[in-house]
Amino acid sequence: MLDQDPPFRVVRRREGYLALEDLGLIGDGTTAALVGVDGSISWLCLPRFDSDPLLCGLLDEERGGHFVLTVDGLREARQFYEPDTAVLVTELRGPAGLVRITDALVLRAGADLSEDVGGGRCELVRSAVVRSGTVRLRAELEPYGGGQARALYDGLEVRASRRPDLRLHLRSNRLLTGLRGVHDLQEGDRLDLVLSWGRIHRHHRFDPEAMVGQTMEAWRRWMRKCSYRGPQEALVRRSVITLKLCDDWGNGSLVAAPTSSLPAPIGGVRNWDYRYTWIRDAAYSVFALRRVGFEEEADAFLGWVLDAFEQSRHPRVMYTLDGRPVPEEIHDPGLEGYRRSAPVRWGNGAADQRQHDVYGEVLDCADQWLLPGRELQPGLWSGLAELAGAAARWWRQPDQGIWEVRSEGRVFTYSVGMCQVAVNRASAIGERLGLSGPIAAWRATGEELRRLILEQAWNEDEQCLSEHLDGSGGLDASLLALPLRKVIPADHPRMAATTAAIAERLSAGDGLLYRYLHEHSPDGLAGDEGAFVLCGFWLVDNLVLQGHQDRAEELYAMLCARANPVGLMPEQIDPSTGAFMGNFPQAFSHIGIIASGVNLARARAGSTA
Repeated sequence: MLDQDPPFRVVRRREGYLALEDLGLIGDGTTAALVGVDGSISWLCLPRFDSDPLLCGLLDEERGGHFVLTVDGLREARQFYEPDTAVLVTELRGPAGLVRITDALVLRAGADLSEDVGGGRCELVRSAVVRSGTVRLRAELEPYGGGQARALYDGLEVRASRRPDLRLHLRSNRLLTGLRGVHDLQEGDRLDLVLSWGRIHRHHRFDPEAMVGQTMEAWRRWMRKCSYRGPQEALVRRSVITLKLCDDWGNGSLVAAPTSSLPAPIGGVRNWDYRYTWIRDAAYSVFALRRVGFEEEADAFLGWVLDAFEQSRHPRVMYTLDGRPVPEEIHDPGLEGYRRSAPVRWGNGAADQRQHDVYGEVLDCADQWLLPGRELQPGLWSGLAELAGAAARWWRQPDQGIWEVRSEGRVFTYSVGMCQVAVNRASAIGERLGLSGPIAAWRATGEELRRLILEQAWNEDEQCLSEHLDGSGGLDASLLALPLRKVIPADHPRMAATTAAIAERLSAGDGLLYRYLHEHSPDGLAGDEGAFVLCGFWLVDNLVLQGHQDRAEELYAMLCARANPVGLMPEQIDPSTGAFMGNFPQAFSHIGIIASGVNLARARAGSTA
């Protein structure tokens, strides 16, 4: 699936749009672009992930803008990554020839992806080389809202109508007379295009091959730290890179996904802006990366999140990449939405929700970070202790839960469980390092919360734990995360019964799980949704912890087979068609690939620690 010789396939569009399965991702630690298997770039926000888009044809094929590099008369195509890099190759076959396009968001020479906050050069390289025959290559840059170009001695100065703040410069090895051009090329010929923004490199030597080469070397140098050896190794390594592509290297934060408003399902209203840092998603991400050799990311995130908490005076659900409040959610009537699925949203209305799990997410991340014997600064301990105290105070209060329901808040079992994680990890850190604080009280609160979950959340009629602490509500797949955070043992009879109930009653078929059923768990929004990919991997982890290795291996293989040809996963999948749904690619889903792979590998080796 991830080799460099995948089969060619016919490229089809529905309502003018490529399927999400037909997109690849490139990035530079500041922003990311989606490249279609037909050679079109339909998504790019500049200068960073959460900026206004330069290209968003993904949300409106006619008006959103695109950067096309394709063959006239395209017959079939394929995509793959250069191994262990984020450099994407697209091969297009036309009526009389074959062209290879290499796309990369460029990294600086010698860039260190773990430590160098200036990794990106603010340049997009698109290089096309004719492999055989002859092709007519069409190149077109159309910014969202239109644009104009002015010829310079070394290329074009580009002005995007909706982004007057952006300085854009387009260079080429061939004469550019405007933002659209047609080039008749034969075997061995090449067309190089380099789009620059911000700090324009007008006087640097024009050498796209060297730019791509140094970018590949930077990625491969970083990937040498990957310690994973286990099932689906190629896909796990690809997931590590995908998570890094969602990472903001300069700040240490991480976007939940690099896109906004991709619907789940088509025609529904569950279209959200995911280009921000959820504390939960980032904590899961650094935990997964740490287990395969990337500890610097955990260090950077912990520092970032504590700085963000300090700035905001209280913990928020999500922040911008630099730790500021997320913009107010607005609808954009100027865009029709992916496959006409309006509304398109910018900003996120869940930013001010109360979600108590954030306390546990941060403290769990801190505990893992400290386990190798690192020293803890007094100021950092003060911040962590404050979070533990907040968890001990607020767990009784209703919140919107992990799924960010837009209905009335409840006391969600998962949220209480993560408050248990917060006080448990704080007491463990305090005891281990001999720190001051109400250590014994935190420990006692943790034991009490574990008991309450097992007793009060238990629904005797349904013979499983419920989504609410009082035993009401429906079945919730987030309960599968409780053993993973050591709130309840996976083999406790009530947890084992809950796992079995989720596997049966929330099944969407072929290894997929719904996160909850809307008729039993109304969330304040109209319509249903698809199967939530991460929940399937949580089930894999529970099966491993319960000793069902063969079932876990089988389920893991089924889920991994859902990745697209370049190894990317969405947030959700339509069980009836297998189509990808929701923002793409989704960090949560790739976290599942990594974490479950590690758990299976450890179980094979005789350990589930």
